[in-house]
Amino acid sequence: MNKNVLFIILTTALLAAGSFPAGAQTVSTFENLTLSPNSFWNGSDTPPGTSFTSGNAIFPNVFDTAYGGLWTGGWAYSNMQDSTTAGFMNLYSARPAIGYGNSSNYAVGQQGSVIRLNPAAAGKAVNGFFVTNATYAALSMRDGDLYAKKFGGDSGNDPDWFKLTVRKWLAGEMTDDSVEFYLADFRFEDNALDYIVTTWQWVDLALLGNVDSLIFMLTSSDMGPWGMNTPSFFCIDNLTTADSYSSVQDGTGVNSSITVYPNPVDNMVTIDLSDLPEKDYEIKITDLTGKVVCSGESGFQEKFSFDISNLCPGAYFIRIMGVRSVYFKSIIKR
Repeated sequence: MNKNVLFIILTTALLAAGSFPAGAQTVSTFENLTLSPNSFWNGSDTPPGTSFTSGNAIFPNVFDTAYGGLWTGGWAYSNMQDSTTAGFMNLYSARPAIGYGNSSNYAVGQQGSVIRLNPAAAGKAVNGFFVTNATYAALSMRDGDLYAKKFGGDSGNDPDWFKLTVRKWLAGEMTDDSVEFYLADFRFEDNALDYIVTTWQWVDLALLGNVDSLIFMLTSSDMGPWGMNTPSFFCIDNLTTADSYSSVQDGTGVNSSITVYPNPVDNMVTIDLSDLPEKDYEIKITDLTGKVVCSGESGFQEKFSFDISNLCPGAYFIRIMGVRSVYFKSIIKR
């Protein structure tokens, strides 16, 4: 995995290994949906729209018969394997050219797509999902096209970005809780750190808590008179519902009162807990897969340090867990 994936993840929620109690979970793999090889379903056989189900999730779809027929909203599903053809005609391919874990099927979403949970999962927690760019969007950002710019511009210095934001509904209300994931980010001072996501990456939804439905919104730095120029498509796989109620409590999240320094870090990283309400915390550092690479107890110390000189360069997450709350911070190991 590219060491620069840190800034892909979330501003309001970060990777939280072990955020849910152990128990059953259900995965939307989309392998229950029948497709011929290298094909897709976009609702054209059921206009003006229907939905499909995988796992505990329901994926609404809208297909408009005007102008010869067009998928205009919600989700499609696909097993297309084209990572090289640019343009709108390759709308249903994922950039990795295969599903997560070398599976066949995945879902393709667009701006404003919604996922509803069925009665078995509604009101409970969602662990997360794997996401990647659609080939159409990835190649547009890499090379530019008739409508959208090449990310970074000719100099490579333009601070471009493409972001997916996931928000939730619970009990009929859309909350302010959200998770953000950068599908591309060119805002680094060092252009070597710029990236466009081309592999499947995990997005953790732990801190959204209990959920009835999810909505997926796309934003980009490349805007024109009629809105976003970057193609507003992305792909997901293995959406996982926890099938249990979230233990996330008020006060849990990314806390600005926690200082982590230096960041980026070469050897010793220090976590300043002095402004937190509790004084004894379990602290874990995890990699992007959720694997714990360092752990310790603060032992009522206001500052706690880890020697991470033996870790590989890349992005890591710090999970700070007290009796009543859990907080998350992110670091880059150089």
